[in-house]
Amino acid sequence: MYAIFEDSGTQIKVNVGDVVDLDARVVEDGTTKLTFDKVLAVGAGDGSAAKLGMPYLSGAAVEAKIVGEARGEKLRTGKYKRRKGYRRQAGHRQEFLRVEITGIKAA
Repeated sequence: MYAIFEDSGTQIKVNVGDVVDLDARVVEDGTTKLTFDKVLAVGAGDGSAAKLGMPYLSGAAVEAKIVGEARGEKLRTGKYKRRKGYRRQAGHRQEFLRVEITGIKAA
C-alpha cells in the first residue's frame, strides 16, 4: 500500500517502512511520532484503482516515527568578476528531519 501526501509544499510518495527526509521543523522535546493528514492519494500498489482526493482525502492519514535529524551534502555557490580578482564563495547544508513511515490509514 502506498500513499502520496503533502508536506511543506512538497508531494511525497511513501510505502510503509520507508525512511524519508523531510524539511526540518521545530519539534517539541519528547515527540516521537508525526501524523500527516494532507493525503492526496492512497493506492494498493497491485494495479487496482487508487483513491484520489480533491485535493485531499478526508479521514486518511500517514503516520511516521521520528528517526533523527540529518544534513544534506554541502552545496557551493560563487561569484566571479573577470579581470578584477573578485571571487566569493559560500556554502550551504540543508537540514532534514528523517522519519520512518509506520502506517497508512485510508479513508
